[in-house]
Amino acid sequence: MEDANKKEILKMLELDKNYYGDYGKQYLSNSDISTLLTNPLALGTPLENRPAFLIGGYFHTAILEPEKLKNFKIIESTTRNTKAYKEISDGEICLLQHEVDKTELLIDKMMSNDICRDLINGASGNVDYEVPGIKKIEGHMWKGKADIINHDEKLIIDLKTTADISKFQYSARKYNYDSQAYIYQKLFGYEMVFMAIDKTTHQIGIFDCSTQFLEAGKAKVEKAIEAYELFFKNPDFDPKQFFINKTL
Repeated sequence: MEDANKKEILKMLELDKNYYGDYGKQYLSNSDISTLLTNPLALGTPLENRPAFLIGGYFHTAILEPEKLKNFKIIESTTRNTKAYKEISDGEICLLQHEVDKTELLIDKMMSNDICRDLINGASGNVDYEVPGIKKIEGHMWKGKADIINHDEKLIIDLKTTADISKFQYSARKYNYDSQAYIYQKLFGYEMVFMAIDKTTHQIGIFDCSTQFLEAGKAKVEKAIEAYELFFKNPDFDPKQFFINKTL
């Protein structure tokens, strides 16, 4: 791919509407891994918008792109079942004020930690946020968007909230952070770390990626590509004839 063309594509992918919309769907991404490994025919189906996604989006935006917080609609309501919420939300899923308050507390805790703050802001300010990347990996074009690239530390930093930080090493595999790390290190050329905060205890963890973790991620990518090539690139394959066959 020519540098000028790649630069133009990356500029397009900076915009969320392009990255997550039809333009970005020409590339595979880590969010496709779970679908390709469990139900390839559902590839490309829009994910249902859920409050948890919105809360996670607010957490990321407040730290990385606070100027965009005005795009979030916040409603003073105890639940999403009240008359007031339904009238103001107009059918959208909106944030509740108490959810924002809890999220702001997480942000304050994370940014009060000297190590976290320095990694996020960069000791010399040599950091980039929400950086798109594209690259051919295992024969196919992939995309990713890094939360933070700290050039001084040569690190890709991904922000996470977690229900139980003591089990993060297990949830990291369950939610395919291993394949994310493998893909992102290929895309951006730096090592990756996950900076996580427990939503209940507010404990903070910084997790780097072992060789075994990355190898597990690579194996998932390879298996996902096998499914992608079978279901979408093989003209002799009839998806309607596919079935799962396992011994119980």
